[in-house]
Amino acid sequence: MDWKVFATTFGILFLAELGDKTQLAVITMTTQTEKPFVVFLGATVALVIVTLMGVVFGHLVYQWVPANILKRVAASVFIVIGIFMFFGKF
Repeated sequence: MDWKVFATTFGILFLAELGDKTQLAVITMTTQTEKPFVVFLGATVALVIVTLMGVVFGHLVYQWVPANILKRVAASVFIVIGIFMFFGKF
């Protein structure tokens, strides 16, 4: 196992997910249902499946598109989303 890749992935995703809408949705669900363990299980399964989809899609795309192009496309998409969010379009 490549612990450096693991630690980098964990750190990036942990920081990116802090305070995002997923976390706010989980907080809301927990307060509405008063069933924190069930909400935790549902959120965990959902995040695992979404992450699996990202990994599979990324692996398939990487077979045809070089990594440096993927990085530039991903960065561009983040910039565009950031601009939309800045101007209240999201």
